[in-house]
Amino acid sequence: MSVSLKASKREVRPRSLRNQLRHEGKVPAIVNGYKIESTPIAVDASQLEKVLRENGVNTVITLDLDGKKVNTLIHNYTSDTFKGNLTHVEFLSVNMKEVTEVEAEVVVVGEAIGVKEGGVLTQTLYNVTVAATPDNLPERVEIDVTDLKIGDAYTVADLKADGDYEITSDKEEQVVSVTEPQQEEETEEATEAAEPEVIGEDKE
Repeated sequence: MSVSLKASKREVRPRSLRNQLRHEGKVPAIVNGYKIESTPIAVDASQLEKVLRENGVNTVITLDLDGKKVNTLIHNYTSDTFKGNLTHVEFLSVNMKEVTEVEAEVVVVGEAIGVKEGGVLTQTLYNVTVAATPDNLPERVEIDVTDLKIGDAYTVADLKADGDYEITSDKEEQVVSVTEPQQEEETEEATEAAEPEVIGEDKE
């Protein structure tokens, strides 16, 4: 799957041109990679944000660059710390027949048996590396924890590739686990620590 986005070449100097573009509702960007020289471009900010909101960062974006079609992935981007809007984007031109690697979000689904029994579910890995041709790259990888009991854990090896992609992260890395609740022990320790000492009381 791919989506189209209009782009236009831009000047890089003076640097104030970047701010001017942002004021005009555009995002300064650059595209490089497969069969294209590094080219400074600009894209419409609202259109790009809509593409990312509806499709995610791993979707193939076909740039319409002055009439030339360039298949790209977003390689990197920066955003405003306070406003959250994009300030610069790096597009990577890709060969649609060549396998590439990106990160995909790990999403936990289901309610673990161990949680129903009072255990605590902890997720320790939130992203994994996946490999596929650009049009088969997933945005997320789900892991069903329904059968996870207290004391059990799932690793990357337990993740199922639901599509034409491969998960290439370390298979032994832990993703999620269910542990015994510690609240009762912590409460008892806190209570003992909070008990005041009575002056003159016989400690024997």
